[in-house]
Amino acid sequence: MTTISITTSAEAPASLDVDVVVVASRAGADGPELVSHSSLAHLHEHLAAIGVTGKADEFVRLPALEGSRASVAIVGLGAEVTATTARQAAGSAVRQLAGAESVALAFGLDDESHVHAMIEGASIAAYAFTNYRVKTAVKVKSPVASATVCTSATVSDEAIDRVRLIADHVALVRDLTNRSGGDLYPQAFADAATEAAEGAPVTVEVWDEKKLVAEGCGGIMGIGQGSSRPPRLIKVSYQPEGATTHVALVGKGITYDTGGYSLKPAEAMSGMQNDMSGAAVTLALVLASARLGLPVRMTAWLCMAENLVSSTAIRVNDILTMRGGTTVEVMNTDAEGRLVMADGMVLASEEQPDALIDVATLTGAAIVSLGRRTVGVMGDADLVGEIVAAGEQTGEPHWHMPLPAELRAQLDSRFADMANLKPGNRDGGMLVAGTFLKEFVGKGADGNPIPWAHLDIAGAAVNEGPAYGYLAEGATGVSLRTLLAAVEKRFAA
Repeated sequence: MTTISITTSAEAPASLDVDVVVVASRAGADGPELVSHSSLAHLHEHLAAIGVTGKADEFVRLPALEGSRASVAIVGLGAEVTATTARQAAGSAVRQLAGAESVALAFGLDDESHVHAMIEGASIAAYAFTNYRVKTAVKVKSPVASATVCTSATVSDEAIDRVRLIADHVALVRDLTNRSGGDLYPQAFADAATEAAEGAPVTVEVWDEKKLVAEGCGGIMGIGQGSSRPPRLIKVSYQPEGATTHVALVGKGITYDTGGYSLKPAEAMSGMQNDMSGAAVTLALVLASARLGLPVRMTAWLCMAENLVSSTAIRVNDILTMRGGTTVEVMNTDAEGRLVMADGMVLASEEQPDALIDVATLTGAAIVSLGRRTVGVMGDADLVGEIVAAGEQTGEPHWHMPLPAELRAQLDSRFADMANLKPGNRDGGMLVAGTFLKEFVGKGADGNPIPWAHLDIAGAAVNEGPAYGYLAEGATGVSLRTLLAAVEKRFAA
């Protein structure tokens, strides 16, 4: 949970009792340009002399501000002043000023969208994960405790509270994703989800291994059977009175992924405790929606398992029966995410929701295709388009990827209804995984396929470093804000 206190003020920055006053610089065509409260305009003439360029994330500290106890910091915006760059710059300043108690963000921006973005960036940046710090805890500077946004724009307390609530749920995703796989196993995740849901108008139901077998969830059981810590399915339901639309969510929750008998190389295994971040995003999305009181029914199906190697683990060429009866030949045990997700997709489809959205760190191919900051989105064109547009609004890049029909042939099996992939063929790996999931999307009450979107967050879920904008190294909470904005626009309007 973020602990920063955010306020706004129309007063001159020098009159505020803060430790640091932050101004922004822009990379103009003729050199750096100051973007600040008018009372600080005199700083402009010194920018080039002290090496300021205005590039994004640039951060320069100056001596005390005249007439104030505060020092001055200059943060770069990049070439343009937009809501996205304002969010990044405000977050960058708060992140890099960790250890300071209080700051004033004096960017001189009065557009409401810019101010809201600054509040959001500052709130997300005031985060530190210290669960495992004992002897080295002193090395981690405490996040900034309070920030004042200097602006003449009027921002209500309710609007600030909303931004903080969303930032708290981004922090929930980051906390869960950053946890060690040694202590966040399937049942531990279920316990954490139950705890996180306390006080929210939701219900949490946990299926143990006996229930999973009884319900025919062969994908989750198959992947989880190699671990002494058995799999779980967690159903989180939010059903507000009067809701006329229903959004189903499915999250990949592999709490640790060795690759199974298709064992990952040692270097590729590093970071595999983060393979449950899709489940963390979908959990947080339901909880945030419930606490905001969105008039939309939402159900999340979190598919939790450890993919380990043991005498009980599945083998290559084993055939699993998914929920709904589809049989799948396992050609690679490291293509495990799609197998647990298949059960969740069928369960979600059985309730015939108005939309089905799944979130997963599904493929390394997503990183090869889109890098580590952009999420690939596949599925129904209209729904995908709305998610991509919401990503532009929130500053989280999402990109529409195709699902070419010819890729389905890569999932043909000799003996089963389908295979989880074609051995030796790496062409379009992210798209093949999406094609696999598409097979498990059911039909709605109107007899047509349920509108569906698949988000592969494999690259963007964790920032491998260096830190940038409002994000330190570690989990990012990517897609939570984007999906919340998309759901609100499409279903809660």
